[in-house]
Parts: sequence; structure tokens; C-alpha cells
Amino acid sequence: MSSSYWLTNVCLEKGFRYDNGAVIGTETENCHLLVENGKIGNIISAETLPDDQLPKKDVHNLLALPSFTEKHVHLDKTILGDKWRAVTPVASIFERFEIEKRVLPSLSTTTKERAKALIEVLLQAGSTHIRTHVDIYQEAGLDNFFAVQEALADYEGKLSSEIVAFPQHGLLRNNCADLVRNAVRNGASLVGGVDPANVDGNMEQSLQQMMDIATEGNADIDLHLHDPGKLGIATIRRLAKLTEEAGWQGRVAVSHAFALADMNGGEADEIAQMLSELGISIITSVPIGRTIPPVSFLHDKGVQIAVACDNIFDSWSPFGNGDILERASRLAELTGRSTEQKLAETLGFITGGITPLNKQGQQVWPKVGDDASIVFTEASCSAEAIARRANRPAVMYRGKLVSGEFTKG
Repeated sequence: MSSSYWLTNVCLEKGFRYDNGAVIGTETENCHLLVENGKIGNIISAETLPDDQLPKKDVHNLLALPSFTEKHVHLDKTILGDKWRAVTPVASIFERFEIEKRVLPSLSTTTKERAKALIEVLLQAGSTHIRTHVDIYQEAGLDNFFAVQEALADYEGKLSSEIVAFPQHGLLRNNCADLVRNAVRNGASLVGGVDPANVDGNMEQSLQQMMDIATEGNADIDLHLHDPGKLGIATIRRLAKLTEEAGWQGRVAVSHAFALADMNGGEADEIAQMLSELGISIITSVPIGRTIPPVSFLHDKGVQIAVACDNIFDSWSPFGNGDILERASRLAELTGRSTEQKLAETLGFITGGITPLNKQGQQVWPKVGDDASIVFTEASCSAEAIARRANRPAVMYRGKLVSGEFTKG
């Protein structure tokens, strides 16, 4: 495509429809979007034809939504592109560690090949930003890290990405702090951790070391926290304190955070306020069979929420298809977010908070100057796209068509 061109006949949301003060639908309009150097250069009504000679791409009235953000995936773990295998039963997470360490090197495909297979799936589903965790441990060193880096480099210009240096087998337990530091020096933009109390056996030392590595390397933090109840809550409280002491506000995420489902009333308000004030975000994969954090409550209190896919066909789970829109739909169904406005709001959990309409029903996306990173959907509105898991014929990243094609919806 030319660096400047028109997207014609694009369906955009323009406001909510109300009845007695309640949102009962979404109004849309047909527009033409000028794309210039990867950004939205102009937006005009479809009633007016562009009077220049720039190329035109007819979108056939597909609904434009902001492209998606996959905030938690494991590109190094996936078996996509290799032979089918189900999960081996284990008695503990530590047995799972050992099985995975044996399985991955035994595969006929390379880490890079499998990572690229998954990247392609994520891109087709609409994700143009990927945050991937990569296991850092003694036996593998940084081999998997560099393989994933190479895979992502092959998609430069098609998506953006960030890598979490993730000590899956324990930062302390596997004695891999120096390896994690080295990963940060070589391009990892986040430091990870996992269950500081249960996996590492020392919550305080594990959290301190994770924060030290992050601050030394000017990296953000994304902690896997599966521990439920009081132990998980205590871990979150301590992480929050360390975040405040280090001045790392807005740079910390907790993935899974099952313990937040165990908060009582007064405690819930306090913790939600703490997370909101410190900018600590919560990432959930909406696992079936597990109690998840109270997403709607936390979001209403100002906590940033992201929905992610997590494991996709690997040694931990044979399930998962990389479709983040489907995962957001699961969240909405599970938590009763079934109204037009709540469904539309759910979209923000997979776009980094961007939605076409704000709570007041005012159009806030797209605007002139925004990146032309768009998922084109066969839906009448955001709410329908979430609820019905709409087809996505085309995906665009910064003005470049990176998946699919424009077809009549």
C-alpha cells in the first residue's frame, strides 16, 4: 500500500442509543479514513468522496475497532507447528517444570519456528501487540530468549512486542538472577517472577530480588501469582510496598492474581485503591475452573485490567487458540457483562484501554493522529463483536495490512 491512501466505507461507532437513560444500542456512521505514514490523517463522512488522486481501499462497511493487545502469552513454550501431544499428569508444579524441560528440546521443530507459528495465529486474531514471557533457567540459559527475539524480529513492521524475562522455575530456586539480568541487558523490557512464597520459598527475598533487577535495568515487572487467599494477598501487599518505595508506579503488573477473589468487603476497597493509586495492573486469562479476580469491581475502582490468552497448546495445557476476542467474550459471559455498555467496555480489556466510545457515549477513537492499527470486523458494534466473537476479515498495523483482506461484510 502507498504511504498515503484512503480507506473508504469504514463503519465507525459514533454514540450510544438511549431509552429512559439506559443504553440500549450503538449508533454508527459510514466514513472514509485517510491514512498517512501509518496514522489517521483525516476522517470524513462517506457522503463525501475524496477529491484527490490517492489510492482507495474499499472496506465494504466493516466495523473498525482498535487492534488488540495480547498481554500474556508464552511464545517459547508452545508446541504449535509440531506433533499433537496431550498433557502428562503430574503431582506438582515442580514435576511439570521437569517434564517441560525434557519435552521442548526433544521436539523436531525449533523454538523460533513454533514461536512464529503462534505469532501468526495471534496476528490473524487481531493482536498487533504481544507481551510474551520467556523462560529463563540454568539449563536453557538465554537460548530460548534469543530464539523468541529472532521470531519477533521477523515480524518487525507487522506488530509491536515486549519480552518478559521469566524465571519459571523460580528466581531463587533456580539461582537464575544473573541470567535474568543478562536477558534485560539483551533486550527484555520486563522482569518476571512466579509465586515468591510457594515456588521460591521466600516471599521477601524473591520480591526484593525481582525489584532490584528491574530497577537496575530500568525494566517493568510482570509477576505470575497463583497463590490464593491470605498468602496471595500478602504477596500483593508487599509488592505494592516495594513498588512505592522504588518509585515504580505504573510499571508493575500481576498476572492471574487469584487471591484477589478472596478479598472481603473492606479489604477489597482498600486493596483496589492501593492498586489503582500505584498503577499496578491485573492480567487475567479467565481460566475455566478457577476463581478469577473481581474484574468489574476492580475496573470500577480504577484498576487497569487486561485479558490475555496465556498458555496455548504446550506442556501445561493442550487448549487455547490465541483468539483474544474470544477470551474477552468468555470474561463477559462469566462475569455477567451482558448489557450493550458493559460489553462495549469489555473491549478495552484487550486494547490497552482504548474503546471507540467513552462511558458518556462520546466518540474517542479513532481520532486524527492515532495510529492506523485496526481490526476490521463483521459486527454492527463493539458489543456485538465481543458477545458474538465476530469474524475479523482484516487486520492493520500502523497503516499496513498485516492479515487478511477487505471483503464484503
